[in-house]
Amino acid sequence: MIQRTPCLPQAEFFIFGKNPRFFLPGAYVQYLKLPGENLTDRPEDQAEISGDLLSVLRELDNRLRTNIHSQLETISPLKEKLVPDYPEVSVRELLLNAIMHRDYKSHTPVRLYWFSDRIEIQNPGGLYGEVTKETLTRRNSYRNPVIAEAMKALGYVNRFGYGIQRAEAALQENGNPHVQFETDDKAFLAIIRRRAI
Repeated sequence: MIQRTPCLPQAEFFIFGKNPRFFLPGAYVQYLKLPGENLTDRPEDQAEISGDLLSVLRELDNRLRTNIHSQLETISPLKEKLVPDYPEVSVRELLLNAIMHRDYKSHTPVRLYWFSDRIEIQNPGGLYGEVTKETLTRRNSYRNPVIAEAMKALGYVNRFGYGIQRAEAALQENGNPHVQFETDDKAFLAIIRRRAI
């Protein structure tokens, strides 16, 4: 009797594959850096960030560090501190959520659009499982548990289910507006507004 090796689940193509997009055409991040507030502006920078999971996460780390800017703010006559336009932890948490919870059956990429006044992070697939608009910050459900576990093993997430709460707390502490969420059954969008100067 011939034994057949079972096909690798889709998640494993993304985690270990040399060319995951061959099997999962949407498994990449479409990055645009725009000089203004409109998508019709000519991008200053653009990239299709793809490859295995670790390569994608490392490239996104670099993009965040490059694009988050800090300036000195006076606290008292003799004291100043550096304040970023976006808290890195907030952008990071929301971006990692988009990669972890996206619908990998879709050919649509995760979108990271960096405007002059905001960051938009959009992923295919609406809310999943027990999560609703009302319980978004208090409940979690994993559409891709294998990818979530791989991201935890790589040290990028903890899987405690409070990423959105961490993102909101860091935004509040930094003086940014609350994150704005827009969702339907096909997509999930997080909008992070730049800190007012």
